[in-house]
Amino acid sequence: MKVSIIAAVGRNLELGRGNDLIWHFKEDMKFFKETTMGSSVIMGRKTFESLPKALPGRKNIVITNNNSYSAEGAVTVHSVDEALKSADSQEVFVIGGGKIYEQLLPVADKLYLTEIEAECPDADTYFPSFNKEEYTREVIASYQADGISFSHICYTRK
Repeated sequence: MKVSIIAAVGRNLELGRGNDLIWHFKEDMKFFKETTMGSSVIMGRKTFESLPKALPGRKNIVITNNNSYSAEGAVTVHSVDEALKSADSQEVFVIGGGKIYEQLLPVADKLYLTEIEAECPDADTYFPSFNKEEYTREVIASYQADGISFSHICYTRK
């Protein structure tokens, strides 16, 4: 099983603010859906609660420390190891939040990052820094929306 991370990050690796995404681009939402469809997705409780509902067409796996927590339409687990064991697809996608990315970055084979050419000074959640020298970088597509440039990049561990 391949472990992949998917995220949209600003220039300073900003991910979110107030338990929500900072930027909402239709091209990025489409890329996320097409890339993760049919796969298992792993996320933290806060990320799951920020969604309107469990993501259709994907096995939703929610990591939480709360033993009595249940998430409608999702499998609830209590560790990263348990989450990986619950995944049942050839490629599993880690979709957030910051702490979950940090825990799974060392075992990720690929990073699908939407690199946004903008900053958010009041961001409260960040993607962990990583050594880009350990990866090959492929630009999948580039866009411009609302005066902001962004690109879908695939980093594959060497």
